[in-house]
Amino acid sequence: MKRKPPAATRAAADGGQGLAGLAALRVELARRAREQARDEALARAALDREREAHSLFAHSVGRVTPLADPARAELRAAPPLPEPRQRQRDEAAALRATLSDEFDVDTLLETDAALSFRRPGVGPDVVRKLRRGGWVIQAQIDLHGLRRDEAREQLADFLREAARHGLRCVRVVHGKGHGSPGREPVLKQRVHGWLAQKSCVIAFTQARAAEGGSGALVVLLEPAPAPRRTAI
Repeated sequence: MKRKPPAATRAAADGGQGLAGLAALRVELARRAREQARDEALARAALDREREAHSLFAHSVGRVTPLADPARAELRAAPPLPEPRQRQRDEAAALRATLSDEFDVDTLLETDAALSFRRPGVGPDVVRKLRRGGWVIQAQIDLHGLRRDEAREQLADFLREAARHGLRCVRVVHGKGHGSPGREPVLKQRVHGWLAQKSCVIAFTQARAAEGGSGALVVLLEPAPAPRRTAI
């Protein structure tokens, strides 16, 4: 049977382990103290550099005088003028409503190859000049490929804008009807009737070959009214 060591021997062993633990603790505390001292030294050095840089900048700039108050008034931008969108929509609707598909324009067309049109009181020389390109085409609209209702609406809007901007000569492209059933120029006939119903249109004729030929019309619009002069 194995004997246990005497009590004195066990006490001596426990004391040795306690001394070793204290020694290790002292070493750890000393290491932490050194690290803290190093961190504090680095922080002081960084602060010294920052102060030195600030002092150098202040010395280079010299004395600084604050800017005086300009005493400027804060101006607000004027709000944009309201747009009469509802009135524009009403006018466009009224213009579209005046274009009827039941209007018979054949009796108003000139019996020539170009099927020209002119208002009563407009001389034939106006149509001849229009056919020869006497007026510069200022805008155009292409209705080719559109359905009837779409074409009528876009043409009404186009004429309204052209008249509002004071344009005199425009071109309307309606196509030659090659894609229509039976290859009949249905839209072309409609466009003739729609244009003849517009009071702003005073004449139109088939475009020259270089400008679309039988697939387009050159339209002459009435001149914009002269502005009224205010009496002094």
